[in-house]
Amino acid sequence: MNFFNFDLKKLVLIGIVLALPLISINMQQRPQESHWLVKPFSMLGSAVSETFYGFSHGVKDTTAMYLDLINIKKQSEQLHSTNNELQSRLNSMNELQVENDRLRGLLEFKQQTKMKLTSAQVIGRDLVIDHNTITINKGTQDGLKSGMAVITTAGVLGYIFKPEPFTAHVMLITDRYAVVDGIVQRTRAHGIVEGKSQTSCALKYVERTEDVKEGDLVVTGGLDNIFPKGFPVAIVESVERKTFSVSLKVDLRPVVDPYKVEEVFIIVDSSKEDFGDKYAPQAATGVEGAVPNATPGTEAPPVNQASPAHTPTLAKPATTGATPAASPAVTPKATPKETPKATPATKPQENP
Repeated sequence: MNFFNFDLKKLVLIGIVLALPLISINMQQRPQESHWLVKPFSMLGSAVSETFYGFSHGVKDTTAMYLDLINIKKQSEQLHSTNNELQSRLNSMNELQVENDRLRGLLEFKQQTKMKLTSAQVIGRDLVIDHNTITINKGTQDGLKSGMAVITTAGVLGYIFKPEPFTAHVMLITDRYAVVDGIVQRTRAHGIVEGKSQTSCALKYVERTEDVKEGDLVVTGGLDNIFPKGFPVAIVESVERKTFSVSLKVDLRPVVDPYKVEEVFIIVDSSKEDFGDKYAPQAATGVEGAVPNATPGTEAPPVNQASPAHTPTLAKPATTGATPAASPAVTPKATPKETPKATPATKPQENP
């Protein structure tokens, strides 16, 4: 058989002979060097391992971020709840402080006056448009009677017209059936304060010759010892002199807003208290809180709305023929038709 003829056994033998030197050479390499036959598999394993590591690390980071977001949401809800609770406490503290200041003012007012007073709280308001009344939590069991004056530390509020055993109805000075004796503090001009609407009054029976200006303070006259003399009632809003009228038309705004009152005083005995010119300086300037000696927490009368600094000069009467001889006809005593209104005790008959 010819040696050079193709034979499978010969081919395998030749391959083994040629591979032996290569294997011997590779066996002489340093241990730290990888075999060239292993490199492709090593690179493939590294790529797979790196891909798996990146995927697992991304999943881990995403899971951690999601858990962090859940914790942040819980913390945010807790902080929000704590903030609401603290805000509620702050509002409660502010309300308690305002109430404390108001009650302290009531106590100081009661201690500084000679009048015998009974304190009460407003527990109801009349919703009937035809009448302006409030309800307080004191009644005949506490010694209250019809006709007793009701005031605040800022001014006159009204008087009791319908007492009950445990409550009492107070007719406000803005009620059309309410009447209070009034005096213009600056000029001492007398008149009768009558209710006109829910937010205004009128000063009637003021002689035409009297000097009354916008911004003047109207105080109580102290008749019948029901209200103390010189206590604030209202502020003059406008004055009109009609040509054929013997009296002035004077519109007033009460110094006390009855819709903001929470505590009141009922005068059991005024003891002939005279406040004199105690309220005069603030009335002359029209500054808010016409009560210079009023204590903190009291109702601030809305005197700041008046602008006496811009008070227009009132024109003289067009007709100079009016004489003082006609003045008795405009006084409350000379008007018997109005006399029943001037007595608070007669008001319960007008109860709606």
